[in-house]
Amino acid sequence: MRQANLYAAKAQLSELVQAAIDGEEVWIARAGKPLVRLVPGSPSRRLGGRGSLSVDPSSLDAAFSTEVERAVENLFSGSSP
Repeated sequence: MRQANLYAAKAQLSELVQAAIDGEEVWIARAGKPLVRLVPGSPSRRLGGRGSLSVDPSSLDAAFSTEVERAVENLFSGSSP
């Protein structure tokens, strides 16, 4: 296991990232206490962003129909449909 304090990690970031990619366990610490573990990411795993929604857009459009809007309004106002 490799550990670097935050200040030193700033100067060695490239080296620490490469060590994590190579499979070494790398921790960044503050005052000697481990806080963050560096792990390699997976290019096939998307974390989000533009175009990451895996839902049919037409089903999203249906959620914003006037009938749904009225039903939601009635729920919040306490009136019946």
